[in-house]
Amino acid sequence: MATLEFQANRLPTVGIEIELGLLDVQTMALSNSFARLAERLPDQTGKHFKPEIIQSVLEINTDVCESIKEADKELRGRLGVVEAAADELGLMLWWGGLHPFALCRDQLITDDERYHMLVDQLQLLARRMLTFGLHVHVGVDSGDKAVMICDRILRHLPTLLALSSNSPYWEGQATGLQSYRSKVMEMLPTAGLPPLMRNWSEYVWLVNQMTSTGYIKTIREIWWDVRPHHNFGTVEIRMCDMPGNLDDTLALAALIHCLVKALSDEIDEGAYQHDCHPMMVRQNKWRAARYGLAAQLVDAFNYEVRAVPEIVDRLVDRLQSTADDLGCRDYLDHCRSLAAGPSWADRQMQLAEETGSLPETVRRLAREARISPTEPPQATVRPAAVEFAPGAPATSTPAI
Repeated sequence: MATLEFQANRLPTVGIEIELGLLDVQTMALSNSFARLAERLPDQTGKHFKPEIIQSVLEINTDVCESIKEADKELRGRLGVVEAAADELGLMLWWGGLHPFALCRDQLITDDERYHMLVDQLQLLARRMLTFGLHVHVGVDSGDKAVMICDRILRHLPTLLALSSNSPYWEGQATGLQSYRSKVMEMLPTAGLPPLMRNWSEYVWLVNQMTSTGYIKTIREIWWDVRPHHNFGTVEIRMCDMPGNLDDTLALAALIHCLVKALSDEIDEGAYQHDCHPMMVRQNKWRAARYGLAAQLVDAFNYEVRAVPEIVDRLVDRLQSTADDLGCRDYLDHCRSLAAGPSWADRQMQLAEETGSLPETVRRLAREARISPTEPPQATVRPAAVEFAPGAPATSTPAI
């Protein structure tokens, strides 16, 4: 069987990946325009601006950074470049876990051998991967530790989902959930919460078994909410919806950075591993997806039920010294404001209620999320293709 070598990191580095939608400025619908946009981006290696399986999605990556402040500078610079190129093409950027009224049938698959293979393998599930997430990598110094951190951070993942919840609509319908994206992702055969693993050897065995039996072709087909990444030497947290702006994105990244560093330090200090039953994590994840910041989550240590703002307040207090070590205290403290609400899902629903229009909702939120000081292209948003009743499922479905 193959051996996976974990590329250890001496420092708790951080890397951030953000997935954004490409919007047609006239309609606020998603636009299959990645190829056109990429031609105008200064990234010959394809390292910082990447396609996804759907052509209306853009991924922007940082380099390996030593701090959230460094990642902040990189993302702001790259977003400015993207926005300038998008302006020339009549495009805008969408910050959300799902696009409120995009139809999967209208999206084109990126012309790439791997993506075509995934469509052949996953069929309709692949075409439903019209999702936008925040992925954060944190460097750790051994494979065993990476697996241990994946186990110990499970209890915190529902809190991260509640804080980032930003996907209340699917194909023009109100889902009743704050994070419907998390449910779309769970349809994939290797997505969702990971299995409990005791060490790096057990993880390597699992990957080898999945590959040798044909369950997956490569390790890249494991889409767990948190996973070790041997090539980067990181723990990668993939739980979050894409928040509604960069400031909130960086706050969540700081919380993740601090959590992984604190758990790593506890392991070095010989802390006892407190068991957290997987069913409790699944229960909390469902509540976070359903209710967002209003969720009542069960404490894994004493089984008391606590509100998300209280959980976040205690967690931020606990991580203050870690944040000082990492130089991200201001970013971490912003999580208190995030927890106080309203969530980004709430904001989407409130705007939809006020305007009676999902396209207008998208337009306003996209403008507010803009980094560049210049105004985006001016356009009058055309009427929605879906007759939308705020707070309820759409009354009709667009024709094919």
